[in-house]
Amino acid sequence: MPGGYDTVVGRSREGRGISVGQKQRICIAAALLKNAPILFLDEATSNLDSVAERAVQGAIERLMEDRTSFVIAHRLSTLRAVDRILVLDQGRNVGCGTHEELLATCDTYQQLWGAQHQDRSPREVVATPGHAHDFGGR
Repeated sequence: MPGGYDTVVGRSREGRGISVGQKQRICIAAALLKNAPILFLDEATSNLDSVAERAVQGAIERLMEDRTSFVIAHRLSTLRAVDRILVLDQGRNVGCGTHEELLATCDTYQQLWGAQHQDRSPREVVATPGHAHDFGGR
């Protein structure tokens, strides 16, 4: 922002005059400052471009350390560092495990992961019947 920390970002509680992505970054910064023992992240990077998401994701992962965190996300790349992922389909639990476990055992997770990584080269995502492996390091 042009005024750094002194920038006025809006005349209302909604923060008019800044983008949704900027609001998300401010909320993540506020969560860092709050240092609460339980963290709820609902689509925390949904309005960030890929470059900004990668930068913010590191902060989110540090924020989640040593605290109970609930992360709701459609962008599966934001879930790779969590201990346990619960996969819901039409409100039903269809899988539970780590990213790697779900790639090996959960058809729904495999399909979602594959759909979100179609733009990657064949060497980065290798899918075979029943499981997939991600070699991209992202």
